Amino acid sequence: MSETLLIVADSERDADMLYATGMFAPDAFIYFRHRGKSSVVMSDLEIDRARHEARVDEVISMSDVDRPIEKRLGHARFADTIAAIFRQRRITTARVPAHFSLIHAEQLRKHGIRVWTDHKPIFPQREIKRRDEVKAIERALRTTEAGLAAGIGMIRAARIGKGGRLMLGGSVLTSERVRAEIDTAMIRLGGIGAHTIVAGGGQACDPHERGSGPLYANQAIILDVFPRDERTGYYGDMTRTVLRGKASEALRRQFEAVRDAQQVAIRTVRAGIDGHTVHRAVQKVFDERGFHTGASPANRKTTRQQGFFHGTGHGLGLQVHEAPRMGSLPCRLRSGHVVTVEPGLYYPGVGGIRIEDVVLVTTKGCRRLSNFPVALEI
Repeated sequence: MSETLLIVADSERDADMLYATGMFAPDAFIYFRHRGKSSVVMSDLEIDRARHEARVDEVISMSDVDRPIEKRLGHARFADTIAAIFRQRRITTARVPAHFSLIHAEQLRKHGIRVWTDHKPIFPQREIKRRDEVKAIERALRTTEAGLAAGIGMIRAARIGKGGRLMLGGSVLTSERVRAEIDTAMIRLGGIGAHTIVAGGGQACDPHERGSGPLYANQAIILDVFPRDERTGYYGDMTRTVLRGKASEALRRQFEAVRDAQQVAIRTVRAGIDGHTVHRAVQKVFDERGFHTGASPANRKTTRQQGFFHGTGHGLGLQVHEAPRMGSLPCRLRSGHVVTVEPGLYYPGVGGIRIEDVVLVTTKGCRRLSNFPVALEI
């Protein structure tokens, strides 16, 4: 007999709930799957919409279940509702996601229902993307590309002002202005940007620094854009590094190494290969070109990391970071995985470079899903 699955969450933020039901709801509701049949328990506010939109076999009225409970107890909690339904169906045990609420779990145990979890994903099939999921990611990537085009367009149009500051429309061009332009362009296409990265100069040496303040000529600017499509919930994710003005020889060498390492990684990706093998291929390119990773050899007192100190890529779907991961740990790639390929090099005093694209893993290699020019100087 197959296990019973139970989720209590909203589907705006919980990727498993969205995957299970296919509908957005901002407030928590109940999903369970028992003997192959999927059900949701919805409030009066959402029940009619759920009947039209939810990809489930059964929609249950929460008020119908709660009415006798409230008469008896004066209130009805999620655990009370679940317990009433489970008693009718003789369900005594359910598997839940690892982030399941401890409060719900304790209350269910008092009703005689045992919930359990482990480190494995509750929907392992989420890793392998269906055709419609690949199309949804491609749609999000088109939005991502529009955002990148808008942001890079601003930087390209800027003039170089006093002290090397970039100027546009009579005022200083800042990370905040470029980020707003990117996010606005994506909103027009139904993509919601959150924490979009526009980081220049020394800020670009911290891979997840959002960036703030004026942007300067002759410095690398990392634009990392990862919007969520508000219609499907799937993410796009791309990074480009650009520079307005003239790159130093050191920065140019760094850019060429990252560009070439990404091309090697993309050629290496295929079903059956270990993600760590792809990661090592990137490291080999950097090592052969003399790009050291770790604390600066010239300054042993600092603990700041430099070089290539993050993974080569990650899965992309209903979460911007999901399985599989291509990094230092083993992870076998399979046909249908959608992964980013994003090597980077970061050296304080020189700058940060990262280039990121998205590919679909196939038996013969991979198919690139993102499509945007790669160029340093603009």
